[in-house]
Amino acid sequence: RGVCQRTRAPGKERSRLEPKALGFREGGTGMFASGWNQTVPTEEAGSMAALLLLPLLLLLPLLLLKLHLWPQLRWLPADLAFALRALRCKWALRARALAAAAADPEGPEAGCSLAWRLAELARQRPAHTFLIHGSRRFSYSEAERESNRAARAFLRALGWDGGPGGGDSGTRSAGEGERAAPGAGDAAAGSGAGLAGGNGAARGGGAAALLAPGATVALLLPGGPEFLWLWFGLAKAGLRTAFVPTALRRGPLLHCLRSCGARALVLAPEFLESLEPDLPALRAMGLHLWAAGPGTHPAGISDLLAEVSAEMDGPVPGYLSSPQSVTDTCLYIFTSGTTGLPKAARISHLKILQCQGFYQLCGVHQEDVIYLALPLYHMSGSLLGVVGCLGIGATVVLKSKFSAGQFWEDCQQHRVTVFQYIGELCRYLVNQPLSKAEHGHKVRLVVGSGLRPDTWERFVRRFGPLQVLETYGLTEGNVATINYTGQQGAVGRASWLYKHIFPFSLIRYDVTLGEPIRDPRGHCVATSPGEPGLLVAPISQQSPFLGYAGGPELAQGKLLKDVFRPGDVFFNTGDLLVCDDQGFLRFHDRTGDTFRWKGENVATTEVAEVFEALDFLQEVNVYGVTVPGHEGRAGMAALVLRPPHSLDLMQLYTHVSENLPPYARPRFLRLQESLATTETFKQQKVRMAEEGFDPSTLSDPLYILDQAAGAYLPLTPARYSALLAGDLRI
Repeated sequence: RGVCQRTRAPGKERSRLEPKALGFREGGTGMFASGWNQTVPTEEAGSMAALLLLPLLLLLPLLLLKLHLWPQLRWLPADLAFALRALRCKWALRARALAAAAADPEGPEAGCSLAWRLAELARQRPAHTFLIHGSRRFSYSEAERESNRAARAFLRALGWDGGPGGGDSGTRSAGEGERAAPGAGDAAAGSGAGLAGGNGAARGGGAAALLAPGATVALLLPGGPEFLWLWFGLAKAGLRTAFVPTALRRGPLLHCLRSCGARALVLAPEFLESLEPDLPALRAMGLHLWAAGPGTHPAGISDLLAEVSAEMDGPVPGYLSSPQSVTDTCLYIFTSGTTGLPKAARISHLKILQCQGFYQLCGVHQEDVIYLALPLYHMSGSLLGVVGCLGIGATVVLKSKFSAGQFWEDCQQHRVTVFQYIGELCRYLVNQPLSKAEHGHKVRLVVGSGLRPDTWERFVRRFGPLQVLETYGLTEGNVATINYTGQQGAVGRASWLYKHIFPFSLIRYDVTLGEPIRDPRGHCVATSPGEPGLLVAPISQQSPFLGYAGGPELAQGKLLKDVFRPGDVFFNTGDLLVCDDQGFLRFHDRTGDTFRWKGENVATTEVAEVFEALDFLQEVNVYGVTVPGHEGRAGMAALVLRPPHSLDLMQLYTHVSENLPPYARPRFLRLQESLATTETFKQQKVRMAEEGFDPSTLSDPLYILDQAAGAYLPLTPARYSALLAGDLRI
């Protein structure tokens, strides 16, 4: 499972070796013709010993030079084990893709990667439970049939009448009658080409089709079975899906729908009331609107689930969704929008295929039960969680909303063995009061990202024994890391084996200029161990970067050229990582979050870790704020107290002074009831920095570091004025 075993000291191992193991043979011939037991004269023995020692003496300087490699070499067994697992995973996925390419185009296993994997699982493990949601359970066979119904509903919107052999197989939902196809125009699939490519799937007809081939349909739905069936159905119909964050309304919602070119929107009935002011703008955009469920809907909004339930559940032809290229866009996932409006990241068929191998890389098996409480409109929930589960044919327990108080009871009830987290969920769990349900659970592995070292240690100590696999990746990125050794605080390894399979580099970065440091030839410079560096990865056919929907300028900052040689192109993650002398990677900071104060770079994550060591603090968000009359940005920390504690300013000042250099100590504190975060629990640093520290505009208690007094004092209007006038030094 990627756990490194301690190696034996070379000297101790040698003492147990037999002569044969050393290369000698009793009664042998040739160089050692005298045999192992024959006595050797003293002078001859001395000459032979000198002859044997000579190569060692010649190699000694080289060995001494290579001693610095030992810290990394001790992890070689774990590196080899993971490399073999990664290669097996790649070979398995390649074999699946080749089998799909060779399959009968009329069959379901010739479609896109989602389509043929569902069909394959429905054939191989039809009765095995795929999905548990509340009291509802769905087998792989049922998942296949439900998604087939959804696909047929969307194909009717394309004007498809069933095609050759595709319209009369399967069964309808109980009590549903026959339903006439609207039938119109040409239809296509697989990025807009599959249906029109000579198979004659569309037939003439009456009314105009609601959707065009390869159109984008946006889903504004909570996480649940219906979300999955509609997503899978859209994939099987050769349509693109856009996952819209459920909290978006007004301008941000309209921006997202425009940016991905959506032609239809499926929304949850419970969102209709909050969306009512947006309906005129949505109609003006020409969107076809569906509701995913019954109810009293406004004019022009029909119940999509009723249409789906009336369809046949037989398989649809694979050629409808088979892409022309694996790099074709099949899905849009929006970035979290921490630094502005969300961007629609293009997700390719290749990435969907690669994500099928995620849980295999983590050592998860088909009999495992995975607990997933992350939003499906983000990559961690949909691609890693759901698609990763499909990749191994396991069971997923899907929660529409995470409940820390209910978590361990759910794990006991469903015999959960794997928990997919983001760091904040683990922090919620360790802050819960003790419960009986947290003992005797079956959870053996937790997989995710963003787990801070202090929470990591508390989580394992309280809920273990279990293994933690911390990962790193970006929705639009072409690089990912996995901490397969379980080393606390690390997000992965930079072994030459791993980088050979998944190439990346750390390069020196100038925080002040906001760009990589280059040598006189104009090339970037690799970092040394322990030095923070920008994580970049080469863009290639195997590791492409598709960018974002919209103009090419959206991806401009994500591309670095002439990194190590003229003409090469690398993906810029925007993240600073550190590689230690053992080859472990640790997250350092976002490039935009690290700020400069008093001529020094300050990493917000390092400051936050110092604050989080205080037992009376539950949450900390560190960011930089501009101060009139001062260069750079001063540190500011938003704090949330851990009940029932109160804020101890004296202890806080002492702790900060002892553990942080003067330039890294936050100059301002802001006490809050809860921290502002995105829907994926990412801290809102940009917005907090913009709000600043003016006591006349903020209602939260504010404090300022008074260096003369050696304490954090309340930031009153008088002190604020003194700071602006230059009378109060920070």
